[in-house]
Formats: sequence, structure tokens, C-alpha cells
Amino acid sequence: MSDGHGHHIGRVGKRVKQVRVLATSNDPVRLSFLTALLADAGIKAIVLDDHTSAVEGSIGAIPRRLVVAAEDEWRAQQVLREAGEL
Repeated sequence: MSDGHGHHIGRVGKRVKQVRVLATSNDPVRLSFLTALLADAGIKAIVLDDHTSAVEGSIGAIPRRLVVAAEDEWRAQQVLREAGEL
């Protein structure tokens, strides 16, 4: 169950891990770049809706979402802000 502030993407141990959306885009190159920036800072990011966006023909109706664990949100935003990406 979500608290209305995040999304659930799976279980870690016995708890459900919540994620926060950092960016939405239909540009896979930008999402890859943002993911690499975060990885360099030691933050794991996941792109959601990648398959759905590709299936709908990449017409831009369904943007991909870049998410991080809720506990990494503040630091991830800081990394992207310092890179001029937020």
C-alpha cells in the first residue's frame, strides 16, 4: 500500500521499497545520462515504463519515469541540480 507520496516497485526483505520519480522523459539518451550521473554518485536509479513506451510506438504518449529509492531522493535531486539537470 502506498502513502500517496511514492510508488512501490518491489520488496526488499519483508518491507516494500518506495521510490520517488525524479524525471519523466521520452528521450532515452537523457534518461541514460541521468542514470549514469546518479550511478557515479552511488545512487541506483531505475527507468520505469520503458517497455510500455516502446510498445505504444514511441509517439510520446507514455513518458518514461526515472525513479530512485525514497531515501535517496534528496541526494539524487542534489546531484541532478548540481549537473544542471533539474
